[in-house]
Amino acid sequence: MSDTRHEEFREYVQARGPALLRAATRLTGDGVEAEDLLQAALAKTYLAWDRIHDRAAMDGYVRRAMVNTQISWWRRRKLDIYPTDELPERPVDDDTRRSDMHDALGRALDRLPERQRLAVMLRYYEDMPEAEIAEVLGISVGTVKSTVSRAVAKLRDDAGLEDDFPGIPPQAPDPPAPDPSAPDPSAPERANPGE
Repeated sequence: MSDTRHEEFREYVQARGPALLRAATRLTGDGVEAEDLLQAALAKTYLAWDRIHDRAAMDGYVRRAMVNTQISWWRRRKLDIYPTDELPERPVDDDTRRSDMHDALGRALDRLPERQRLAVMLRYYEDMPEAEIAEVLGISVGTVKSTVSRAVAKLRDDAGLEDDFPGIPPQAPDPPAPDPSAPDPSAPERANPGE
C-alpha cells in the first residue's frame, strides 16, 4: 500500500472511528468486545483498501465487515453455559424501559422538521462537531447551533414524550432573574431614624 493510501486510511479511521465504535458496541453489547470487533474489521478493510473504489461507501464496507466478523466469532464460541436443573439466583437486567425510551425518542425525532432531525442526529448520534455538521448540511455553524437548540427545545416540550412517560414530571421553566432594584425580602427591616 502506498504512503498516500496509508495516509487516506489513517485519516478515514480518525474521522469515522467514534461512529464506527458506536456501531460495534451496538453489535456486541460490550465496549471491550466492540473495540476488538472494530479493530478486526478495520484490519480487513486496510487489506482491501486498494480494491475499494467508492470511498463514499466505506462506512458500509466496514459495517458489513463488522457484522460478518461478529457472526463468525459467535459461531466459533464454545458453549460456556451448561444446562442444569437449578436456576441461578442472580437478578436479570430488564432493558424494557430503555427500549421503550429508545422507541419514544425515535418517534419524537420523527416529529421534528427534517433539518432539525438531521442536525440532532449528526450532533448527538454521530457525535459530529458543529463545523462538520455545517459542512455536511451546507449551512453556517451559527445556523447549526440555533437549529440544534430549537430541536432540543421542541423535544423538551414534546407532549408525545410526556404521554409515553407519564411518571416523569415535565421540566419547570427557569425562574425569572431577580430584579436588582427591588428590595431584598430576606434582609431585616431597618428602623427609620426620623421616628
